[in-house]
Amino acid sequence: MASTAHAEAIKGVEAIFERYLLIARSKNYTGFDRHVMDTVQIIDASPEGTVSFDLLIDERYSNLNGVMHGGAAGVIFDMCTTTALGPLAKPGFWDFLGGVTRSLNISYLRAIPIGTTVRINSKVIQAGRTMAMIRGTMSSLDGKTVYCTCEHHKVAVPTRKEHLEHRVQWDGVWEGRVREKDGDAKL
Repeated sequence: MASTAHAEAIKGVEAIFERYLLIARSKNYTGFDRHVMDTVQIIDASPEGTVSFDLLIDERYSNLNGVMHGGAAGVIFDMCTTTALGPLAKPGFWDFLGGVTRSLNISYLRAIPIGTTVRINSKVIQAGRTMAMIRGTMSSLDGKTVYCTCEHHKVAVPTRKEHLEHRVQWDGVWEGRVREKDGDAKL
């Protein structure tokens, strides 16, 4: 059972990326978050709302000092912490990209040299009907060096209807669960 729940958590996170990329491609969107969503590698996720990623910090994330720009950390954390809501999401509850950012507080502890692959760990601390709080860390792959941390507060807003028109396989899983619950209620 635990392995099924674990696999579903990963699929819940993957569904966010799939829908994002479908929408981005349909609009020829090339915003600065696009590269993160195109290249970040999902390592693990849990049903409790945790997710881990690896990402190469290349020149597009740099500043003139040859290290990652602080604003780049903001974009990376914004996208990667939000996806931790994926395993908890259901239709009408933190679906797709989980609302909007209310605040994103980042503590920069060490510079990240360009060419470094980092591990991003995100954990949902609380997810209610209207607000959520997620913590994130960006560290070396072995976890011995923590480069920066964040606390991300989100406000739930309905997903745009045109975004939900871009269907992903996960939608069928959600719809099946709703049908099962409706069927159980009628019995």
